[in-house]
Amino acid sequence: MSLKIVVLAKQVPDTRNVGPDAMTPEGTVNRAALPAVFNPDDLNALEQALLLKEKFPGSTISVVTMGLPKSAEVIREALYRGADRGYVVTDRPLGGADTLATSYTLSQAIKKIGEFDIIIGGRQAIDGDTAQVGPQIAEKLGLTQVTYAEEIVSLDPEKRRIVIKRHIDGGVETVEGPLPLVVTVNGSAAPCRPRNAKLVMKYKNATVVAERTAEQAAAFEALAGRKPYLDITQWGAADIDCDPQQIGKAGSPTNVKAVKNIVFKAKESRTLTAADEEIDQLVKELIAEKIIG
Repeated sequence: MSLKIVVLAKQVPDTRNVGPDAMTPEGTVNRAALPAVFNPDDLNALEQALLLKEKFPGSTISVVTMGLPKSAEVIREALYRGADRGYVVTDRPLGGADTLATSYTLSQAIKKIGEFDIIIGGRQAIDGDTAQVGPQIAEKLGLTQVTYAEEIVSLDPEKRRIVIKRHIDGGVETVEGPLPLVVTVNGSAAPCRPRNAKLVMKYKNATVVAERTAEQAAAFEALAGRKPYLDITQWGAADIDCDPQQIGKAGSPTNVKAVKNIVFKAKESRTLTAADEEIDQLVKELIAEKIIG
């Protein structure tokens, strides 16, 4: 029995390289100032989806992302690894969305996709670290959710049950739940497989409408006539019936005040020899400062 799997993916700024121009005057992330990458936890989520696809022949993986038109790059990366189709939700009114507005928009996109058995996403995105979008989508769709997942242990499509191992504080927990449901996956789960060379050649010219120049559009139309899978679906807010008051800045009750890159530097350093007196003195200082003891 096959499965219909939806994977949530996000193109994020590489927060390992945050500089002084990382924020706009309006308090949003200046994505143009940072290189864009596939959100790491979402790659772990994609791998769990690919493992299910291998286990249940005939299963399909639909990848959904929201962002600028260039976020279609994460769709291509997913296609290169074995996903079947992609959806890019992009529209100017969607800009500046917090987790509440983002989860609303993505839930509307999932409703438009239609049938699904399982929704899988990363635990959190490295540009926000909130871990809120997955659970909020589950709430908006009225679905059971399993967070902090490490592994999908088993899935029975006929009984509509799934068993998942999740990592929690102090140990590991194995839980069982009904399908359909939402799963958010830890970055410590199985890493995503590399690109498949044949799939790279197949999908390297896949794009959304907004990525194509006028000259490219004519050429692409002829190409897509022979290879319709190269046309990645692009939706705006109206295409997925979004309420204008629940998207973008209008639907975002929270705002980011600032993003900073803090580097811890030692104020002083000390070189010790192996002498017992020096080591004894250091231990006494650490105890006095309540660093140890």
